[in-house]
Amino acid sequence: MNKVDGPNTADRLAAIVANSLDTPANTHDLARQAYQSRTQFHRLFRAVVEETPAAMRRRLLLERAGYQLAHTGMSVTDVALDANYGSLEAFTRAFRKAFRNSPSLYRRMRDAHFHLPASNNIHFFALGSPAKGGGDMDLFDRFAGNDSWHTQRLLEYASTLSEEQLDRPLPTVVELLPWRESNKTLRQLLENIIFTKEVWTAALSGAEMDMNGAPQSQRSPQAMRQRLEKTDAELHRILRDVRNRSAWDDTFVDALCEPAETFTFGGVFAHIMTFNAHRRLMALDALRQLGVQTEGFGDPMEYEENVSPWKERVPLK
Repeated sequence: MNKVDGPNTADRLAAIVANSLDTPANTHDLARQAYQSRTQFHRLFRAVVEETPAAMRRRLLLERAGYQLAHTGMSVTDVALDANYGSLEAFTRAFRKAFRNSPSLYRRMRDAHFHLPASNNIHFFALGSPAKGGGDMDLFDRFAGNDSWHTQRLLEYASTLSEEQLDRPLPTVVELLPWRESNKTLRQLLENIIFTKEVWTAALSGAEMDMNGAPQSQRSPQAMRQRLEKTDAELHRILRDVRNRSAWDDTFVDALCEPAETFTFGGVFAHIMTFNAHRRLMALDALRQLGVQTEGFGDPMEYEENVSPWKERVPLK
């Protein structure tokens, strides 16, 4: 990455768009503030911010509209005009496409989450927001991120052990789901953490899944890390979309069950996090009994302290 294309450039360009929400600015107007031609501004902005200036501006305006509907007494018409839409009909179409609900229904729901999907993690924040910058973390981010981060650490510790240690019977075993899994060794514990995510990812995406689990060649700590990264990417993508649509109570059909069963998205996420937390703590204890010098106690606050998720990005008005 060139110096001109670094994070400071991204912040500066994003701030130009973020600070334009109260004006009817177009891309040409924004480019002038960056002392660039419209073509240069568009090309550089897309390269370093990972979104076009027009798309980011439309998204931030809709996020602000979502906040206004949920937290202020502004009429829907005034919110539409404030979002730079020429008619209530046009605003309603755009809002429904983005939030999967009409503005009036969204207002009645009083949904506190008004951020739309954005790979650059730059969002609208109202004045007085406790957030430190353009990025935030809600409970989904904390639970999902903590589970993935701590599992990765467990697999790193496990990679220092011998095959005999990985398969040595544990002195104490608490079987939470005896009809589906066995946790008699450290390898089995780690495998069940990964496998449960793979199964639910397949169920949520409608993909096929070998319910016998991964072959033995894919159960080394190194192989499990690769599997974890792959399934986490897809599982988090699916559940972030559910979160962004406020669809935790929506249901889906798990065709992998015999017979097929119906579950809520929120129930499945809570299920994964609950039982994986137990498996992770058991694995941490097993590592210590095997003589591995581990750090921490599996506390989610350790994840926050180490990952430092709240990077200073672009404080938006």
